[in-house]
Amino acid sequence: MNRILIAAILCLASGLALSAEDKYKLKEAPGVDKVRTNCTICHSNDYIQLNSPFLDRKGWDAEVTKMIKAFGAPIKPGDVSAIVDYLTKNYGKE
Repeated sequence: MNRILIAAILCLASGLALSAEDKYKLKEAPGVDKVRTNCTICHSNDYIQLNSPFLDRKGWDAEVTKMIKAFGAPIKPGDVSAIVDYLTKNYGKE
């Protein structure tokens, strides 16, 4: 129950950030559709850019897993790999 409440609050709060969504565009690459469908329903694209200097593949995998397990993000298991691949290749730390 707490996870659902937290996820709902985060999604509602992120609505404020959506007005500034055009500030940062996701890179067009394989997997961007999965990120748009699964990630930006709760937070802006800026969140990805802010974390990109710090996260490698392991970090992005942990971040996606946290979104699912801690915040209840409704990401299908089959989409996780595509999301992590996209984030790593386009926003990962080298």
